[in-house]
Amino acid sequence: MSDVISTAQPRYAQIKEAIRRRISSGDWPEGFQIPSEHKLLEEFSVSRMTVHRALRDLTDEGLLTRVQGLGTFVAERPPSTDVVELRSIADEIAERGNVHCCRVEQLLAVAADAGLARRFNLPVGAKLFHSIVVHSESDVPVQLEERWVNPAVAPDYLEQDFTRQTPGEYLIRLESSPQVEHVIEAVSPTAEIARLLDIPVTEPCLRVTRRTWVKGRVVTVAMLVHPGSRYRLGARFQLPPP
Repeated sequence: MSDVISTAQPRYAQIKEAIRRRISSGDWPEGFQIPSEHKLLEEFSVSRMTVHRALRDLTDEGLLTRVQGLGTFVAERPPSTDVVELRSIADEIAERGNVHCCRVEQLLAVAADAGLARRFNLPVGAKLFHSIVVHSESDVPVQLEERWVNPAVAPDYLEQDFTRQTPGEYLIRLESSPQVEHVIEAVSPTAEIARLLDIPVTEPCLRVTRRTWVKGRVVTVAMLVHPGSRYRLGARFQLPPP
């Protein structure tokens, strides 16, 4: 059903406001694929150029993301919480009095599939950097880090020696004060993950999926998998006064 829109604005602006209301109301949640341009021009009885301008403006504002070959989606927006402090696993291990070392399993450029394109707000097939690193504490694997990086932010990523500094340490030096999203899940390891972490496939694992933004641009998406018997996730924070 069409929204009731004011005739005091240009038609493209009216369409923008109608789409904004559908997103803010939750009718079109994050990740939702919105109707095609053809369906929108039929609904609002306007030209394709008018619909195209409205969608282009909303994409430029970060409210929508257009994935080539798939369509237009409601953008997954950065969290509105305060900046999260990121700590290096190497520093965590050192604070426990142990020795950190790591092994680089993969470091190369890849083409973004549909899922990664949406998470980075980039076209399908866009170039990303991909790394897989196994972090060990006193020679015992404690984290498998699989990471995708936006080359526009870190053009020299593939040239780094991540046995000397972690990918996270390198990225945080490039872009300060990122916004961070964490999703924490209990998972069963795949055969490949179990091999890299040197654990049985029956061992439960903790997976932290971390995405960071700087100035509205997605910098990196990382999946950090920890063996349940070797890692504990915790945090300390201060509540604001009532």
